[in-house]
Amino acid sequence: MDYKKLKDDCVKWIRTFFEENGKGCNAVIGISGGKDSSVTAALCVEALGKDRVIGVLMPDGVQPDISSSNLLVKHLGIKSYTVNIRDAVQGVIKSLPFPLSRQASINLPPRIRMATLYAVSQSHNGRVANTCNLSEDWVGYATRYGDGAGDFSPLSRLTVEEVKGMGKVLGLPEVLVEKAPSDGLTGKTDEDNLGFSYEVLDRYIRTGEIDNLKTREKIDKLHKANLFKLQGIPCFVPSEE
Repeated sequence: MDYKKLKDDCVKWIRTFFEENGKGCNAVIGISGGKDSSVTAALCVEALGKDRVIGVLMPDGVQPDISSSNLLVKHLGIKSYTVNIRDAVQGVIKSLPFPLSRQASINLPPRIRMATLYAVSQSHNGRVANTCNLSEDWVGYATRYGDGAGDFSPLSRLTVEEVKGMGKVLGLPEVLVEKAPSDGLTGKTDEDNLGFSYEVLDRYIRTGEIDNLKTREKIDKLHKANLFKLQGIPCFVPSEE
């Protein structure tokens, strides 16, 4: 793939989006220090200029790898805010009259992060970037109304391999582009949680080819179970009769 052309086309798309949906607005991006937020931020800087890109770092208490987020902000020269969400997360948990399920506990922080991004965005004439990629979305590896939300999404039709390719063309530090993907919630990498590599998943998405039958069945099951995350809210349509 011609990653320079892919990057140039994406930059042009971002510019068009802002011309049509917020001329003069700023791009607001949650910075995790991984490749997706790094590439999204770098694309927005090229499309809009660094003065119109705001990075938001949102640790939940102590974040061991927050140095990666700081590295990106410094590398791009963008304005940033650090908002620790620990008190907000714990406040919700303590206010509930029942214990959260494991899945709810995992999904609560990203949903509070998204609320934080919109608070920053609406206070700074912004549009919130969705940083999910196709590979994650394919198997439901995003939190609905958490990291799966946003106003525009540069990467949602690109696989992990393709995002990495653009990151290299954009001149991002290798440590950010090649950082092992992690949800930052379970203490495991994405591939540990999924049970297969993104390389295998990307190949299957793009070509339909896969070597392991059980892995294919698992991917297909995850994809089918999580399709609802990629669709709009089902709406009742009253009869015209």
